[in-house]
Amino acid sequence: MKEELDERERMGRLRRLSTAIWLENGWIERDGRRLLNLASNHYLGLAPWITEQGWEALRTETEAMGEPGVRIGSGASRLIVGHDPHHATLEREMAEFKQREACLVFTSGYMANAGVISALVGRHDAVFSDRLNHASIVDGIVLSRAHHVRYPHRDLNRLEDQLKKWSVGATSGAGRAPRKLIVTDSVFSMDGTEAPLTDLVTLKERYGAMLMVDEAHSGGVYGPEGRGLCHELGLHERVDVIMGTYGKAFGAVGAYIAADDIVIRYLVNRARTFIYNTGLPPLMAALIRARLSEVRAADEARSELMRKAALFRARLRAGGLDIGEGASHIVPVMLGTDELAVAMSAALAETGIAGVAIRPPTVPEGSARIRFAPTPMHRDEDLLWVADTVARLARNI
Repeated sequence: MKEELDERERMGRLRRLSTAIWLENGWIERDGRRLLNLASNHYLGLAPWITEQGWEALRTETEAMGEPGVRIGSGASRLIVGHDPHHATLEREMAEFKQREACLVFTSGYMANAGVISALVGRHDAVFSDRLNHASIVDGIVLSRAHHVRYPHRDLNRLEDQLKKWSVGATSGAGRAPRKLIVTDSVFSMDGTEAPLTDLVTLKERYGAMLMVDEAHSGGVYGPEGRGLCHELGLHERVDVIMGTYGKAFGAVGAYIAADDIVIRYLVNRARTFIYNTGLPPLMAALIRARLSEVRAADEARSELMRKAALFRARLRAGGLDIGEGASHIVPVMLGTDELAVAMSAALAETGIAGVAIRPPTVPEGSARIRFAPTPMHRDEDLLWVADTVARLARNI
């Protein structure tokens, strides 16, 4: 273990934990420094703390449900002793929000992807996955033991070629798969690019595949009331499975699956990360329900987020920096080598900016970067200062 860790350190890929205290208006205190926080996924900038009024509202509602207080823990898998009224109500409200027949809540996005993919497909099936999909998707495919067919990022021609090989009547290649599942992020977390969802829906319908879309980084940000990119494009009823998380724009923790009722009932019986996992704390389910109302009402914050992200991107480009092809609220500065990314992150911290180095295996070899995520809390002048600072440092490190 020591040898492996030493090698990681030599390569500039050793990860370490650090303690951070969240301050107001988009700042944190880390290792004794006050830093402008552009590293988190707290996209809408909603208050990360519970107010006294919020606690009182939770207590009152829970007592009306017949419980003496909001439970901290679920006590077991939700299938063992039954789930809390806040779980049931959250799933009903999320189904209405996502405009699907039913929803199922998981403890995290990782658990949702790992459990759902391994439930939907098995050893003789095939999963078609964008090469830049999140690690939880990749691990879900591995757990499923299905054939893992990766296609280049957003390359629909390659995807269609692979779908043909695995479809009924294939005369060459791998042959027929009983079930075919296409899985994609909606907004890719380290590049800020958007999946070509309209074309993916066309392909899944043409070749009789299922389509699962991970809305972790678009939920709360895109679409009417923050319903996500599938809704923004009017595709939510044609996507078989929509996954979303509460750990990004919602500023909480947990995840959900939105789908037809038959799919949700199937997952209750087949998704091992739901069946054998202690349920999401009822306290968190109650807090998410309150946060859902805030997310739906956050149109001004969504508009400000996109405006500030565009301002930040433009200033970075003006400084001669490579920020990739995306146009979303996720803004990478591509540096290439691990050493440059680590040096840039350290230099930014010295100037009062939290920008984390993202290195392989999170991103492909040779594409290390600093990944920035502006929020509505950040002032325009601070974002311009950060962009100018990054450009200056890039010329000198």
